[in-house]
Amino acid sequence: METGYEAFSFYYDQLTENVQYPQRAAYFHQLIQKYQQAEGNVLLDLACGTGSLSEEMAKLGYDVLGVDYSYGMLNQAVQKKLEHNLPIQYICQDMRQLELYGTVDVTVCALDSLNHLDSFSDVRTVFQQVAAVTEPGGLFLFDMNTPYKHREVLGDQIYLYDTDDVYCVWENHYEEPDNQVTIQLHFFARQEDDTYLRSEETMTERAYPPEQVTAALQEVGFEVLGCYHADTEEPLQADSQRMVFVARKEKE
Repeated sequence: METGYEAFSFYYDQLTENVQYPQRAAYFHQLIQKYQQAEGNVLLDLACGTGSLSEEMAKLGYDVLGVDYSYGMLNQAVQKKLEHNLPIQYICQDMRQLELYGTVDVTVCALDSLNHLDSFSDVRTVFQQVAAVTEPGGLFLFDMNTPYKHREVLGDQIYLYDTDDVYCVWENHYEEPDNQVTIQLHFFARQEDDTYLRSEETMTERAYPPEQVTAALQEVGFEVLGCYHADTEEPLQADSQRMVFVARKEKE
């Protein structure tokens, strides 16, 4: 059964080489050290993709559990885990139906994964699921694309990516309700005989105002400690393309 992003999973790491995972992990680690009140170090990497951030968090000493809905993405993650001999556990689950064997102390969800959900009702459901598995005093850290980015940056743009193994045409189509961007990916993968094999993937992202996200977090029992500009601790700006939330589960 395909769960989405299967074609994309083969090329994901090549097409996201610009993402500086060690720096992202260090940023999250700094926020965890500043705000964490739970005593453990079990960390859930929600929508972990190919496991690049999971690996960096494991190197920092966290007991990492990675969850993703895509078999293709997790297959890449497991291959890297075996190659690097890291003690990470990966589970294939829909984050709207999160089921763990125990609780976690920290959850991170990075690279606009929550924007990919079908509706804000789904976002709220994920917040409820994370709250249910989080220790009192534990943290939920995540980033989301802003409405500004969807409207003014992604819009109806077309991007081209050319690597040694694949040529990718990335087409965006913007619609105003929910600041929705439909993304069509056309992959042309180089074969051994120098021909190209074509495949396609379509995905949709939606962006929401920070006030709506904050209210939903508070409704399920999180205290919102910060909503930051990109990977900083600076206040969100009118032209911020990414917002980072730091929320802590209230102690009973």
